[in-house]
Amino acid sequence: MSSTNQQYDQAVLTCRGLFLKKARDYGTSWRVLRIISIADQLFIKAQRIRTLQQKAAQRVEQRVGDDRTAEFIAMVNYGIIGLIQLSFNGDGGRNPMEDLPVEEVEALYDEKMALARETMLNKNHDYGEAWREMSQESFADLILMKLLRVRQILANEGRTLISEGIDSNFIDIINYSLFALILIGEGKHRG
Repeated sequence: MSSTNQQYDQAVLTCRGLFLKKARDYGTSWRVLRIISIADQLFIKAQRIRTLQQKAAQRVEQRVGDDRTAEFIAMVNYGIIGLIQLSFNGDGGRNPMEDLPVEEVEALYDEKMALARETMLNKNHDYGEAWREMSQESFADLILMKLLRVRQILANEGRTLISEGIDSNFIDIINYSLFALILIGEGKHRG
C-alpha cells in the first residue's frame, strides 16, 4: 500500500505542477466555467482517450500530438477545478471574473486533492486495490459514465434521491485518472 501512496503522490505532483504553471501563465480564467462546462471539458478528454484506444486497436494513426497521459493529467486538473467551482457556488461574494492569486489557487488545489486522496485511501482499504487489474479502457468508460451522471444531476437541478452528488463524481474521476497515470508509469497501460 505504501507503494501506491508514493505513486499516487508522485502523479499528483505532476498534475499539480502543470496546474500551477498554467495558473501563472493564464491566471484563473477557468473561474468563468460553470459546472456543465467543466463536465463537458472532462467529457471531451475522456472521449478522446476512448477514440485513441479504438483507433490504436484498429491500427489507425493518431493525428494530434497530445497523448493519453496528457489527457489523464488534464482530467485530474479539470476535476479539481470542478471541486473548486462547486465550493464557490455558495460563495455569493466571489466574482467568477476575478483572478485568484496563485497562492490561493495552490491552497485550494491542495485542499481538494486531499479530499480525493482520502477517498482513494478509504476505497483502496475496502476494495483491495482492484483498480490495479483494470484496463485503461475501463477507466475511460467509468469516467464517461460518471460524466453522464453529472449531466443528469445537473438536469435534476442538483438534486439526487439516494445517489452521491456531483462532488463525489468529480473525486472518482480524479482518482480513476490518477490510477491510469500510475499504471501508465508502470508500463502496464499505453501512454
